[in-house]
Amino acid sequence: MWLDASPFGAFQFRCFIRCAVHFQIQQNTLHQPPKNILIVNKMRTQPVILAIDAFLEHVHSTYPGVRVFHEDRPDIPHGAEVWHPGKPEKIDLVVTLGGDGTILHASSLFSSGAVPPVLSFSLGTLGFLLPFHIDDFAKALESVFDGKATILNRMRLACTFYNQDESKKPDQADDWQVMNEVALHRGSSPHLNTIDIFVDGQHLTEAVSDGLIVSTPTGSTAYSLSAGGPIVHPSLSALVLTPICPRSLSFRPLVFPSSSSITLRIGNRSRAHAGVSMDGRTSHVLHPGESVTIQASPYPVPCINRSSIVPENEIEREELQKGEGARPGKEDDWVRDINNLLQYNATFRSKALLRHSRS
Repeated sequence: MWLDASPFGAFQFRCFIRCAVHFQIQQNTLHQPPKNILIVNKMRTQPVILAIDAFLEHVHSTYPGVRVFHEDRPDIPHGAEVWHPGKPEKIDLVVTLGGDGTILHASSLFSSGAVPPVLSFSLGTLGFLLPFHIDDFAKALESVFDGKATILNRMRLACTFYNQDESKKPDQADDWQVMNEVALHRGSSPHLNTIDIFVDGQHLTEAVSDGLIVSTPTGSTAYSLSAGGPIVHPSLSALVLTPICPRSLSFRPLVFPSSSSITLRIGNRSRAHAGVSMDGRTSHVLHPGESVTIQASPYPVPCINRSSIVPENEIEREELQKGEGARPGKEDDWVRDINNLLQYNATFRSKALLRHSRS
C-alpha cells in the first residue's frame, strides 16, 4: 500500500501504526520454552527465602541448562546469576514473588523495550496481578515449558515530558513505560493545579483540581478507582482519564481509545506546580508551561494466566472452577478478582454476616 505525504496519506500511516500496536497487544500465546529466567522478588523474609530456594532447586533439577538470573542486590540467592538491565543475555521469562508491586517493578526493569512473559506468584498477598499461589509453581512452570501457557497482554503507557518551549526534556533519553497509571498532583501545595488537557492535539478542557490520573485498564482498579474512575477489563485497549477532587462537579472520568494521545500541560496561571508519579514512583516535577504526553506503548506486559494450569484429574478441575480458576484457555482471572478482591456488588448482609447472625 502506497502512503503519500498528503494529509490523507499521513492519516493512513497513523492508522496502520495503531493497528499494528493493537495487533501486538492482542497476541496471547507462548510457544518457545524459556532458556533464561529472571527472578524478581520483594524483600527476603523467611517465606520468600524458602520459596526462592525451592523454586531454584526445582528449575535446576527439572530443567537442566536453564539459566536463572536475579537483580544485583545484596540478597541475591545462591544459584542465581547477577543480571543488570541491558545485559546481553535475553530474558525469556520473568518470575515474580511477592505482591502487585513486584510486577510493577519488573515492568520498570524493561522500561525501554519489550517485556518478557511474566509469571507471578503470591506469597499470601492479595492482588489483581497475582494469578498463581507459590504452591503451584511446579505446575505453572510445566505449562510454560510445555507451551500451554495462555497470556493476557496488559497495556502500558508511554510518557514523554516537555519543557515550556515544547522541547523534549534533556534528562529523558527514552519514553517512560508505565503499567498502572500516571498521576499529576499538587503534592504539598495548598493551591489547586490548573492543567490544560489536550486529546490528539485538540484542547479538551482546563482542569482545576488536586490532580489528574491517566491509567491503563490494568490500573483502573488502582489509584483511578479510589478517585472514582471506572473499572475497565484489562484485555481492552483504552486510556482512562480520572480527575482527583475536581473543583467542578461536572468533571467526570473519561475513557479514550488506545489510539488517542493525551497531553497534560500545567497552565501558565497555575499557582501550584505538579508532582508526577508513575506506578507509585515520583519521577518529575512539572512547572507552569511544562507538559507530559501520554499514549499507548507498543510494549505491553505479557502476564501468564492462572487458567494455564492443566488440572490432572476431575477433583483438581472442580477446585479450579470454585473461584480459583477455570478450565485451560478460559480468561477468568479478572472476574474472579473483581468478585473476591473488590467484593463487587456485594450486599450489606453478606453470607458471612448471615452465618454470624445465625450462630
